[in-house]
Order: sequence, then structure tokens, then C-alpha cells
Amino acid sequence: MLANLNDVLKPAEKNHYAVGLFNTCSLEFARGVIAAAEETSSPVIIGTAEILLPSASLQEMADMLLPMARRASVPVVVHLDHGLTESCCKEALDLGFSSIMYDCSTDPYEENVRKVREMTELAHSRGATIEAELGHVGNNPSANGGAVDPSAFYTEPEQAKDFVARTGVDALAIAVGTAHGAYRLPPKLDFQRIRDIAGVVDASLVLHGGSGLTDDDFRNAIDAGISKINIFTDLNLAGAKAAHDYYETGETLLTDLQPRMVEAIRQATVRKMTVFRNR
Repeated sequence: MLANLNDVLKPAEKNHYAVGLFNTCSLEFARGVIAAAEETSSPVIIGTAEILLPSASLQEMADMLLPMARRASVPVVVHLDHGLTESCCKEALDLGFSSIMYDCSTDPYEENVRKVREMTELAHSRGATIEAELGHVGNNPSANGGAVDPSAFYTEPEQAKDFVARTGVDALAIAVGTAHGAYRLPPKLDFQRIRDIAGVVDASLVLHGGSGLTDDDFRNAIDAGISKINIFTDLNLAGAKAAHDYYETGETLLTDLQPRMVEAIRQATVRKMTVFRNR
């Protein structure tokens, strides 16, 4: 059944579990993730990100994911992750996505507030929910050779309180020590900062850069107040490894490899859902 963020995150907050956002930019991803959600009777958030649109357009993603979400036996949110432009967010809403993220986190604070507030009004008028980001969850420094101290971009609790009050967003991605992409060194999450932010905002809190964190990291983040966790790299790697391994055994046709990819993605998703406590 098609749902929005509030439908799945409010119960998660109340019952102390997290719902996974799994980017599903191909049929193999979508089949694996939804199969895992139905197997575990878990709500789930699927979709794509603006940076992933070379893999498939928003129109193509909507054509595939919205019918699959409506047919599912569990609540499924179809979400645009990291919408970076106004036009992309509006297109997702026009196509029927039930939720969007408008990421203006690299803009000056007041510009972030203004742009997100305007998009929130539009999303809510369509019956959709909206996520924003405050602070900045950047790329893993090891991925680009950088050595920037991530704490310089951490989310401040009082600013988060002001941001949510002025924008009306339903969910807020916060910067507390994670990064996008694969980790070379274990990240150190600021769990007290999560608790401090959770104590002053009404919006559901989101942890980006979840791939590569330990099970204890996830559990501690959930206990501190996180109710949505984004995962992509772990599933991407699982699907690619399955294709590689079975190709090496002589299964050289794409139609041979696709079911293997779906199964690997399903298994990886079930593992995450179990850790997130939403099964």
C-alpha cells in the first residue's frame, strides 16, 4: 500500500524502531527490497535520488515503483532522496511520489529555510511529506582524498529547532558523524547530539550514510531518536557481488544473473530490517 513518511515514521518513533530508506534505481533493487519488506512485515521507503537519475528517469521510476508500492502488502513510501533542485522535486510530486527530500543543506541557513518552507507548502498541498537536511552529510573523505573535520558540519540542536518550526518539514536529516559512500575508517557518531536534537524538534530524525555502520551504531542511533535510516551502498555492493560471483561460475546471461541479484539484495535488506527492529 502506498504511504507517506508520517504514516511509517510516527509509529517508529513511538515504538523505538527505524524504517529503512533503500534506494531502488532498478527492477532488481525494487523486487529485492519489497520482497524483504513483505517477508518481515515491515514498512519500507523506496525510491531514487537526483544523482541516480542517469540510471533511470523519474518518469521511469514512477512507472515502476508506484504500482509496486500500491500492490504491496505492507506500507511503502515512494520517496525522492536528495532532490537537489526545485524542478526535480516538483517533477517527483507531479508524478505521484508520496514523499520528497529537498536538500538545500549546502546553501546559507536562511536560504535553506526559505527554499524548504516553500517546497513544504507545495508537498503538503499534494498530500506528500517532505524531508530536509540541516548541517551537511557529505561524501566520505576517504572517497575523495579529503581530510575535512566532519564535526564542522554537525547539526546544532537549537538551529534544528528553529529550522523545523519555520519550515514545517516532516523529517530532518541531521549531520552527526556519518558520510555517504563506503567507509575506510569506522565513523564515530555523536549519539548525545541525536538525543539533544530529538528533545527539541517535532520532525522525525533521519540518519544518512548508513551503509558500513555497525549493528551497535544503528541500535544506539535508534535509541537516541533516529527513526529513518538511509541505505544504498550495502545493497548496491550485494547485488553487484552476486552478479560477479555467478558470472564467474558460468551463468553468463543477464536473465541468469537478475534473480541472483534480487536474492542478494533481499537478504541484505532483511539483515538491515532486523537490526532496525522493524520486523
